[in-house]
Amino acid sequence: MKFALDKNSLILALDALSKKDFDLAAAVRQVGYPDERRRPAGFQTLMHIIIGQQLSTKAGATIVGRLHDAAAPDLTPESFLALDEAQLRAIGFSRQKILYGRGLSEAILDGSFSPHELESMADEGVLAALTALKGFGRWSAEMYLLFSLGRPDVWPADDLAVRVGVQQLKKLDERPGTKEMDAIAEAWRPYRGAAAIFLWHYYKKFPEL
Repeated sequence: MKFALDKNSLILALDALSKKDFDLAAAVRQVGYPDERRRPAGFQTLMHIIIGQQLSTKAGATIVGRLHDAAAPDLTPESFLALDEAQLRAIGFSRQKILYGRGLSEAILDGSFSPHELESMADEGVLAALTALKGFGRWSAEMYLLFSLGRPDVWPADDLAVRVGVQQLKKLDERPGTKEMDAIAEAWRPYRGAAAIFLWHYYKKFPEL
């Protein structure tokens, strides 16, 4: 059976990890289980990821809303490309994000990239396909793997909130680097993605750290 990161799967995965990691078990008892965080797979979510880079959640949501209004009745690669630079700048796109959005749209239309095909690829294949697109680094690809494809063992070791969550969870004096993050997370295989989602939830309880 495919294990995706829906609410029930998150609970089952965290319960399994808690049996092996007493720190994690104590943290789950302290703050409870995280809510499910899923986004539909496909072009629109990939465009939302581009928009949200280096922006606050509120600012990103505002631009997303404006884009959907401008591309009505539906945001598609075709409707995005129909918007000229002046329209996109008025919506809130930077010149760089205009290039990223157009690159994504054109890649889908010319067949060099297919969001649908990602669903049948292994995690590393998805990472390679997404990071080949301009505007998608490893973190962006990991977010898509976690929240759109529901992959349970994706580990975003370079995410700041996840690092701070690990520091608090393991009572470390300093924020861990990538190697230390990877070493700690070895014990959480094959559900490192569930651990990451919990750590975001845990971090929100201690944002001042």
